[in-house]
Amino acid sequence: MNFEQIIFYILSFWFIASSLAMIFSRNAAKAVLFLILAFFSAASIWLLLEAEFLAITLILVYVGAVMVLFLFVIKMLNIDKSTLRAKFAGYLPLGLLVAAVIVTEMAMVLGYNQFGLDVMAAPARHGADYSNITVLALQLYTDYIYSFELAAVLLLIAIIAAITLVHRKEVKRKGQSIAQQVKVQAKDRVRLVSITPKNKENKS
Repeated sequence: MNFEQIIFYILSFWFIASSLAMIFSRNAAKAVLFLILAFFSAASIWLLLEAEFLAITLILVYVGAVMVLFLFVIKMLNIDKSTLRAKFAGYLPLGLLVAAVIVTEMAMVLGYNQFGLDVMAAPARHGADYSNITVLALQLYTDYIYSFELAAVLLLIAIIAAITLVHRKEVKRKGQSIAQQVKVQAKDRVRLVSITPKNKENKS
């Protein structure tokens, strides 16, 4: 076992451990932090495969943006922990069954018989001047340019649809009407009240 395989097993251990800790964590904020650790472990494994672009994208997009958004949402929402625990306990058997089925299917499809080193050769090592980002960009903007543009159009349609659904109903919020402020009169806003001091009430 060489040094690269040792690093791979260490990163895989932390990836699996952080994933399980994220699932079974009772604190939502801690679950997000464990998920960030899982993303870092997956990005490190991609670096071993010379997939620097995917690793950087995973860290910048998911860790730098999506996870921060998750933390803001968790802190802003008033989450009832007892309700979450009851739902977690209720759906736990079904979740374990679905997880077992998914793991079995992945083992059958991605097992050692299909993707072992005796079936598929190890990825070829490149020199220091090699850039997979350049190769990916050439493939993306030449052979798959129409698919890329179609995906961009679909994402634009999804953004417009989301904004339309949010603003479909009038949102109750406080606003400022300049016209009503100009028309206001003192008699409508100021009320003079005569207050009797407590000392006079006691003397009487």
